Amino acid sequence: EGSGMMNEMSERLQRDATLAGAYRAAHDDFLATRDACASILELDVPEVAGISAGGMPDRVKCLHSLIAHSLGAGSGVNPLGDEALAALPPWWEGGSCRG
Repeated sequence: EGSGMMNEMSERLQRDATLAGAYRAAHDDFLATRDACASILELDVPEVAGISAGGMPDRVKCLHSLIAHSLGAGSGVNPLGDEALAALPPWWEGGSCRG
């Protein structure tokens, strides 16, 4: 996050309508998935209604949230999460850091 990647991604969102549309779709996917889980668990948290994570859908605020979304949703759902994940060094590929 200290590399300037978040600012660069946010600037690209303003210039690239295709990227912005895909990022908005990622936001919608995040909300739909969370709402489905909340429904199954019979939970209601109105404080977060319409709010996803990582700055979606208009900016990039938190790369680890976007990476988590990409890992949970799978490749191709969150383009900026996928990009941030690809930028990580390969230390994480070996599995859980918990051993």
